[in-house]
Amino acid sequence: MQMTGFNRQKTGSRVIGLLSGMALGAIGLSQAPEATAGATFKIDDTKWVSVGAGLRTSFRAQESAAGSGAEKWSNDFNLDNIRLYINGQIHKYLKVEFNTDCQTCGNGGEVRVLDAIGKFEVNPYANLWVGRMLVPAERREMNGPFYSAVYNIFSAGTPFEPSDYNLTIGPDGNSAGSFGRDDGVTFWGAALDGRLQYAAGFFRGLRGGANADHNILYAQRVAYNFWEVEKNPGYYTSGTYYGKGGDILTVGISNQYQEDGAGTTANPANFRGTTADILFEKVLPGGGVVTFNGEYKNYGLSNGFGQAQRDAATSFAAGTFDMFEGNAFDVSGMYLFPQKVGIGQFQPFLRYVNVAPSTSSTREVYEAGINYIIDGHNAKIFASYQYGDLLTKGINYKSTATGDDVSQMMVGFQWQI
Repeated sequence: MQMTGFNRQKTGSRVIGLLSGMALGAIGLSQAPEATAGATFKIDDTKWVSVGAGLRTSFRAQESAAGSGAEKWSNDFNLDNIRLYINGQIHKYLKVEFNTDCQTCGNGGEVRVLDAIGKFEVNPYANLWVGRMLVPAERREMNGPFYSAVYNIFSAGTPFEPSDYNLTIGPDGNSAGSFGRDDGVTFWGAALDGRLQYAAGFFRGLRGGANADHNILYAQRVAYNFWEVEKNPGYYTSGTYYGKGGDILTVGISNQYQEDGAGTTANPANFRGTTADILFEKVLPGGGVVTFNGEYKNYGLSNGFGQAQRDAATSFAAGTFDMFEGNAFDVSGMYLFPQKVGIGQFQPFLRYVNVAPSTSSTREVYEAGINYIIDGHNAKIFASYQYGDLLTKGINYKSTATGDDVSQMMVGFQWQI
């Protein structure tokens, strides 16, 4: 996420038990067993282990994206995620979470560590997680791909945080984590009957390169639930509850900062990323559900890494961490029909993304689609049409010669247990 079936960049399911002679893959859960699904195995009155798995796979066709000609559409089948989740409790106050993912699926696939968290959970007000985990950020990151309301929330969305900048973790100055995770520690909790939720973390951030002095990345998130209190494990979130969480209005603010957290060894820059997000969900008379998600980002770089260095920088080159600088926002609205059609419910949606780098032109994408919800976040099918120049220019600040508006069609499948 980041619980059963909860794979959020979050984690997912929980299980109690002991499986002799078997390797457990599972999803991390921060709540008690009642809150999760998947397979649960009880060892005794205190100890348990949980196992879960999640799969996301899609087909995309983009205009003028095939190498054989300017008018040719690409045709791409993708294994977006395959995750195994393990969660367990050792003591009343001590839990452990271990999740894996195929982080390079597009190149054949290597199963790697996604989350590895030791948890001290004593009361609702103050808890401590240590290890590799989600860095506190905006709701999109805390939802993760499995708990967002829109399937392709990352591939055509707002700019990444440092921990999402690169798929893999390395020490050569172009990595600050992977899949929104980093190594560190997070304090989290809730007050005012759970309405005020907070998370504050300290992480490695950029490894090498500009950060030769090993400065720490600081990350915070605070959210307030005005209506019903959202119920998630730890400091994770969801992009929708399909009406099962009641009427929800939650506003969140997050910030990340690292001295020398971007740039190069010769020209380091301080990185700051500030975001605000909102979730509005209303159950209407008759059972229909209206959901609105919105986020705004403002990223800044200071001290040294100027335009000349950025123009010469090569993304993902050793010793270069060329973070986005500017503003961006992402808004989406959807309606879940109360009637079942076959085994699921239809949920049409509209979405608009605007990315405005500080040194180049604005990128936009418009999206219209429909979700077919079979079992909440555990089983759903998605189809959409997108149009805009964000699909070709990308989220970086540099303009490209292929920045024309293009169309893309996509179908996605998500299963989780």
